[in-house]
Amino acid sequence: MSFLNKLGIGIGSSEGVRREVTGPIHLAGRAHTPGAGSPAAGAARAPVQEESNRLSNGLKELLWNLDGLERGTLLDLGPAWQITLSFFIERGFRVSAEDILRSWKEFLSQEEARLKQDFAAGETPEMTPSARAARFLKENLQYPRSSFDAVLLWDLLDYMEQALVKQVVASLTELLRPGGVVFAMFHSKKPEGFQRYRVLDSSTLQMVPTAVVCPAQRVYQNREIQDLFGRYRTMKSFIGRDQLRETLFIK
Repeated sequence: MSFLNKLGIGIGSSEGVRREVTGPIHLAGRAHTPGAGSPAAGAARAPVQEESNRLSNGLKELLWNLDGLERGTLLDLGPAWQITLSFFIERGFRVSAEDILRSWKEFLSQEEARLKQDFAAGETPEMTPSARAARFLKENLQYPRSSFDAVLLWDLLDYMEQALVKQVVASLTELLRPGGVVFAMFHSKKPEGFQRYRVLDSSTLQMVPTAVVCPAQRVYQNREIQDLFGRYRTMKSFIGRDQLRETLFIK
């Protein structure tokens, strides 16, 4: 059991990703899990879940709100998928990508090492969830105020600690320009797996099953979502049969 586990903090290791993209990037053909070797000859392989597509009314609504915007700016808080980046770049957007969930896991690994040193030195750093979230955001989501016209938040809030969720939403609100849009998704029950999302076209998302980055933390009720985004003037939701709610928040 890790040091942070003993303190009641979930822990895992992975790499954070942050990049700004103004033109196409080239990624390797197949996703590769760091540290994974080739399977031994004859070894049984775990079944691989395939990608699936879903009609996205939330995506269509997002694009409708951004229609006519020249030289817009967009922040994608998931992995920097080539197809998603190209979709928005071709529409004149400057895109920044920051895989905030992986950055959070990397931060927790660093936090574990730092806290061990502090306790060994007799220091008592503040251990509240709010203090931990504030330390994380000192090095992440660092952009000038009113930098973006749109944010792709995906379903990431379902996988974050509640204290971090509140501070992330507050930070994103400051980063959005007036009239800016957040596209978020919420699960209606605790998800059984973990997936990422790619934009295939103006009405279709591709869901990509991947290894769990963070375990699901919370299922948000409608009132809780409204409270989180209370500073936004408009909220519009689309409920899917796959127990995903797509929601747009307009500042």
